[in-house]
Formats: sequence, C-alpha cells, structure tokens
Amino acid sequence: MNSAQSPAATVERLGISKDQLILEVGFDDSDCDKLLRQAIIDKSGTQFLDASAQEVVDAVILWWREDDGDLVDELVDALTYLTEDGPIWLLTPKVGRVGYVEASDIQDAAPTAGMSLTTSFPAGADWTATRLVARHAGSNKKKSK
Repeated sequence: MNSAQSPAATVERLGISKDQLILEVGFDDSDCDKLLRQAIIDKSGTQFLDASAQEVVDAVILWWREDDGDLVDELVDALTYLTEDGPIWLLTPKVGRVGYVEASDIQDAAPTAGMSLTTSFPAGADWTATRLVARHAGSNKKKSK
C-alpha cells in the first residue's frame, strides 16, 4: 500500500496558505511531482518564484537529488530568501528512486547550514518532504526576570 497522501492533503501538511510567496528551487520537468506543484500553486494562489526573485518568501520548496551538488550551500542560499520563521521544504526522492538522498546526509547538512530538521513524511509516490527551519541565536536561552 502506498503511504503517500493526496496532493491536497500534502499541501495541508506543508502548511501552505493563501497569498504566501513561495520560492521553488531545483525543479526538473522530468521528475518533479507536477500534481503536488499545482496543488501548492492552487492553495497559495500565487505562482512560484525562482532564484532570480528579490522578494522575501514565506517558504522554499527545494527539489533535491543525490547528484545535485552541495546541500549545505543550497540550504544557506535558500535561507537568504526566507522570512525569519519560514520553512524550507526539502523534497527528495524516496528510497529506491533515482537520486535518493540518505537521511543522514540531510541530518548532517542541516546544522551546518544553521537549520534544524523538524519533520519528514511521504509527499507523493516518489518524493519525501523534510521540513527545515532556521535555528535562531539565543532561542534556547532562558528569559531574564
């Protein structure tokens, strides 16, 4: 049984809402989930922005495959576009698919890029979504009285 949910349900789990600006990185017409992409666009009501955009975005959708280069560099680049509390949704091929990325590679790259991994779930028949958020300096410090 396929544990992936419908594109609309996946978009709900991604936390996409109306009027959000979303940057998309790593899109490849040959392997990206077109139904999921369209569901995100439909929910937000806006087209994806690309890396030439100058706007600050609410979320980044990052399609990433094993041979795409340095994940740390890509995450750091994506952070420059994000609002302070916006997530990067890292979409990687599932186990057994071409371009599969080891979970340990993501777990190693996230802290190096100044990010924390918060959740991961099936985002379609061929992709896994991993939510990464920026770690904020002092966020673990106790408040003074």
